Amino acid sequence: MSIILDHTIVPARDKEASAKFFADIFGLNYDGPAGHFAPVKANDTLTLDFDNREGFDSHHYAFHVDDQEFDDIFGRIKDRGVTYGSGPRDLDDMQINTRRGGRGVYFKDLDGHILELLTRT
Repeated sequence: MSIILDHTIVPARDKEASAKFFADIFGLNYDGPAGHFAPVKANDTLTLDFDNREGFDSHHYAFHVDDQEFDDIFGRIKDRGVTYGSGPRDLDDMQINTRRGGRGVYFKDLDGHILELLTRT
């Protein structure tokens, strides 16, 4: 049996704003709240369930994407004026990295969570 992450809860100050931001940047759909959560389906097997919380720690979410997806998402990051960086400690150097033979970039969402895109794992 393969173990597949089905969903995870993403703490947010405003779950709907955070879900919309994530969906917009990643080129996904946000169809509104479902029960207690503001879900965004990242792919066939993973849903991010945004949930209102107070006083939470920042989390790191890394997404392996192909080259075209990277170009599309990175284009939206730049178009929306989102600050980005080449590493988790260089979140604002406005550079991408090529450490693994592909491309990678880091940026923060509305709640300070670090989102990472990488084309090679």
